[in-house]
Amino acid sequence: MYRPAKAFISLPALRHNLQTVKKMAPDSKVLAVLKANGYGHGIARVAHQFNCADGFGVACIEEAIILRQKGFLHRILLLEGLFSEAEIPLVYQHRLDLVIHSSHQLDWLLASHYDGKIHVWVKVDTGMHRLGFNPGEVDSVIAKLERSPKPFQIHLISHLASADESESFTLQQIACFDEFSRPYAYPRSLSNSAGLQRFKQAQYEWVRPGIMLYGAGHPFLEEYDLKPVMRLVSEITSLKKISKGESVGYGNTWQAPRDTYVGVVAIGYGDGYPRHAPSGTPVLIKGQRVPIIGRVSMDMVCVDLTEMAGQVRIGEEAVLWGDEALSVDEIADCAGTIGYELLCGVTQRVPFIEVQ
Repeated sequence: MYRPAKAFISLPALRHNLQTVKKMAPDSKVLAVLKANGYGHGIARVAHQFNCADGFGVACIEEAIILRQKGFLHRILLLEGLFSEAEIPLVYQHRLDLVIHSSHQLDWLLASHYDGKIHVWVKVDTGMHRLGFNPGEVDSVIAKLERSPKPFQIHLISHLASADESESFTLQQIACFDEFSRPYAYPRSLSNSAGLQRFKQAQYEWVRPGIMLYGAGHPFLEEYDLKPVMRLVSEITSLKKISKGESVGYGNTWQAPRDTYVGVVAIGYGDGYPRHAPSGTPVLIKGQRVPIIGRVSMDMVCVDLTEMAGQVRIGEEAVLWGDEALSVDEIADCAGTIGYELLCGVTQRVPFIEVQ
């Protein structure tokens, strides 16, 4: 027997979500974002399902090389660009697209001895104030690339800071992007998942969906029929009755308000379930919501099964997230985080099982 915590990965859901993106942006090319091990789903597994994407976006050269070693010939964009000048030979060797967001990256590229064709995506800060050249620097950066004898293929790119939260700020970013890019005929990219869903005018030549491809990132999922990809489950491994007033779990943080039927689910923060999920966070047992009680342990959580007494047996499946009725985003909200973190945080001791 094996420990019952498992993550089921729906391959049809991955393909469905990509097709949904293509329908939403029929005039744009799709750069499917696979960083952080495919948002925790397995970078090679995900890339195989996204084979009809126009390109892949990754955070670093290590992720890009994994995809090349697996035989993927797609365009692969390094979304953070170069971390050191020593990476330039690998960029050319593996035929990678490259973001440049700072003057030192531009200097490295212009000074290199490599002359092959490379797609350079000039990142501009339209208001997020994380990475990117200031809009006033764009003309100078592009002029340097255009004057270079190297055959650079130029693109323009920026990133939306709050497309899922602030319409007014996002519209300011779009206006800024339009203004500095207007004099140029280069391909552009601005929309992330939330931008794609809310701001059609920001789709441009390339869109960069990330979290929506994995069926997460509320609040617009149901409107676009996106399917959850990861279903995290375990089993009930213990059942017991406790009396009113008795406590459950570390720190005695939860006391029973009545005689209570307690179930133990074999999953915890050692598996990536959020430790800070409070009492009341839902778990699905036999399709019914039951609340977590007490603190999440490394290997276990306790749930209140009083309303289901006599209906639950040892070995009963417990769904932690990923059903239509219980999204990873809801669990993240309960724990004060975001679905991205939970999906990326499932640990190596949890087996991943592909669902065809």
